[in-house]
Amino acid sequence: MRIDIITTLPRLIESPFSDSILKRAQAKGLVTVNVIDLRPYSASKHKTTDDYAFGGGAGMVMMIEPIDRCLTELKSQRTYDDIIYMSPDGELLNQSIANELSLKKNLVILCGHYKGVDERVREHLITREISIGNYVLSGGELAAAVVADAVIRLIPGVLSDETSALSDSFQDDLVAPPVYTRPAEYKGWKVPEVLLSGHEAKIEQWRMEKSLERTQKKRPELLKQEEKGPISKTSKGDF
Repeated sequence: MRIDIITTLPRLIESPFSDSILKRAQAKGLVTVNVIDLRPYSASKHKTTDDYAFGGGAGMVMMIEPIDRCLTELKSQRTYDDIIYMSPDGELLNQSIANELSLKKNLVILCGHYKGVDERVREHLITREISIGNYVLSGGELAAAVVADAVIRLIPGVLSDETSALSDSFQDDLVAPPVYTRPAEYKGWKVPEVLLSGHEAKIEQWRMEKSLERTQKKRPELLKQEEKGPISKTSKGDF
């Protein structure tokens, strides 16, 4: 997979891909993350990428011309499955969308800034808008990193345990059950006996019960999915 991220602040987004799982995924050749500085595509002397909004109002707007130039160059080199704009009013990112995007080959993520982008960018140049929540950030860079992380970890070979991503929270519309590690007892706080029993069926049943219990308590809206169809009995893993 290749992910090209267009931004006016490349240093802001380079760090998340320089460590841990995302770094190793790139080192293995499983994904290429290319951070593209939008400013060189500006035709202005000072390489500005924003201007005042027509009709007045506070805030600057990212211009269409440098964005179009950048995308035109990228599309001349390869075919993209999606050109994504990170926007507060886009479709809300969830595990299903992450799963879908992980099957793509080439993606572009455009990071907005200021008051957003010229509306013609949204009308003519992008194919999809995604939001990571009902709030506003200073720019799309952190949101783009969130999307990329959610997608990359699903690519086969990225995680050391091939089944880990399949047992994450939300894969079956439930949150994950509690997890424990050594020591089995600490300050009198004990790990549930069933997890030490070695009885796989009982452990699986316990995890499913705890998953349902925790979902009901913390994210009851997710259980509405159960009304639309049976919930998978996949075991849960780390969040």
